[in-house]
Amino acid sequence: MGIYLNPGNKSFRESIRSEIYVDKTGLIAYTNQYINTNEKFICVSRPRRFGKSMTLGMLAAYYSCGCDSVDLFRGCKIENHKTFQEYLNRYDVISLNMQQFLSESASGKVTDYLEQEVLEEIREKYGEFLIQQDIGLSAALRRIYAKTGREFIILIDEWDCVMREKKEEEELQKQYLDFLRNLLKDREYVALVYMTGILPVKKYGSHSALNMFLEYSMTDQKVMEEYTGFTETEVQKLCRQYGMDFAETESWYDGYLFRKYKHIYNPRSVVEAMRCRHFSSYWTNTETYEALKIYMDMDFGGLRENIVRMLGGGCVRVNTRSFQNDMCSLKTKDDVLTLLVHLGYLGYDSDTEEVFIPNKEITREFENAMSVGGWPEVIRVLNASEKLLEDTLLCDERNVAAALDRAHTDVASILTYNDENSLACSIGLAYYSARKDYRLIREMPSGHGFADVVFLPLAGKPALVVELKYDKSASAAIQQILDRRYMQVFDGYTGEVLLVGINYDRNTKKHQCKIKKIKM
Repeated sequence: MGIYLNPGNKSFRESIRSEIYVDKTGLIAYTNQYINTNEKFICVSRPRRFGKSMTLGMLAAYYSCGCDSVDLFRGCKIENHKTFQEYLNRYDVISLNMQQFLSESASGKVTDYLEQEVLEEIREKYGEFLIQQDIGLSAALRRIYAKTGREFIILIDEWDCVMREKKEEEELQKQYLDFLRNLLKDREYVALVYMTGILPVKKYGSHSALNMFLEYSMTDQKVMEEYTGFTETEVQKLCRQYGMDFAETESWYDGYLFRKYKHIYNPRSVVEAMRCRHFSSYWTNTETYEALKIYMDMDFGGLRENIVRMLGGGCVRVNTRSFQNDMCSLKTKDDVLTLLVHLGYLGYDSDTEEVFIPNKEITREFENAMSVGGWPEVIRVLNASEKLLEDTLLCDERNVAAALDRAHTDVASILTYNDENSLACSIGLAYYSARKDYRLIREMPSGHGFADVVFLPLAGKPALVVELKYDKSASAAIQQILDRRYMQVFDGYTGEVLLVGINYDRNTKKHQCKIKKIKM
C-alpha cells in the first residue's frame, strides 16, 4: 500500500466510521460500466466541501489491488450490484491530489515534482521493467503495460487548483494541461480516469487539451445528480434520526436544482447541522465572504441589478456557454454568474437557463459581502425589512405602503420598476428579514392561477399571500386573491392568513397597500 500507488482503504474506512455517513456507493456502478470504454474519462466538478475527496477515497478503496475491502462495503448499495465482485480490488490505482503537488513543489515545477514522487513508488513495484533511469511517468506506465498487461485507474483530486491559484500564469496552466493530456489521452494503460475539481475542464485557444473528458458540472451533472449532494430522501431520514425540523433544514441548505433531482442539499452543512443540532452557516464559514465580494463588485453592466433581483427572490437568465472555465477570463456578467454557479453560490435551472440564490445560508453570505461597503442602498432596505414585516402582521396598511416607497427609493438606482416581475423582486427584497420565519415562494401555483408571493410560516406566524399590481389598485389585488382562490395553497393549514394587495402607481411613484385577515 502506497501514498499514490494503491493507497488502500483507510480514507473510506474513516468515512463510514464517522458519526454521519450517507451511502453514495451506488456511484461505483456507474464508474464500473465506463471502464475500458470511450466514456472512461470522467471529470466531476462541484463546489468545495461537496464530498469530492470522500468520493475518491471510496473509489480508491474499491479498486485498489493489494487490499481487501469486501467487509467495508458490506451492507452498502453497491454490494448487491452485478459488477461488485468483478472489479473489487482488481486494479492498480494511482491517486493524485494536485493541491498537494502545487503546495509542495517549487514554483513552476508542479509536474516535475509529481513525476518524481509517483515514479518512486512505481519503481518499488515495477522496477524490474524500468531499467532506464531518465523516464517520465507516461513512458513508465506504457512500458509496464507492454510487459505485464496491467491497466491503471487514475484518480485526480483538485485537478483545477493550478487554474484557481495560478490564475494569471497562462503558460504554467498550458504546461500542466499538456502534461495531463500526455499522461491520459489515447493511453492503453488507462482503464478509467475519475477527476474532480471545482471548475470544469479549462479551455484555451480553439480547443481543450483534455477534450476526451465527459464533464459533469453544476450546470449539468447528468447521471451524477444523485451524488452531487444529499437528496431530499436522505435529508428527511437524517432529520428524523436527529430530531431536526425538515422544513427548516430545507430552507437553510436546499436549492441545488437538476433535471431529475429537484432538491439537492449542501452535504457539509446538513452534516454539521445534524451533529450540532443547530441551524447555522457551516459551509460558508469555511471561506471568507471577501471571495464572493470580489465577484459581486465586478464592473459588468447589469450585474448589480441581477444580484439585487436574486436577493429579492427572483431568477436571472444567464448564458453559461461563454464561460472559459477559469477565474480570470471573465468578460461579461454571464461569466461571473456562471462562475458563481460552479463555486456553489448560485443554483442553476438548466430548463429555464436561469440562476438564483439557492438557500438561506447562501443568502446570508451575499448579505455579509454587501455589508462591508459598496451596497449602502440595499443594506438600508435589508435593515428596514424587520419593521416592514412587523407592520404587515399588524395590518398597518399606511406604514407598509410608506416603507415600500422608501425601499423603492433606495434601490431605484439599481433596480428599475418596469413590470410586475421587477416589483416582485423589490418586494421580496423589502421583506428580506421575513426569511427567518417564512419560506418565500414566487409564482406559486394555487387555485386558478399563480400567487405572486406566498409566505409559508416555518412556525408560529400567520401565513401571507401577496398579490402585486402595476398601475391598477391594491383592492383589485385583494379581489384577485379571492376570485382565483389562491388560499387553496393552505388547505390543511389552521390559523390566520393575511391577504396583502400591493399596487405601484407609475405616475405618482407611490405604493398602495390593502391587507385582509382571514381564518383558515
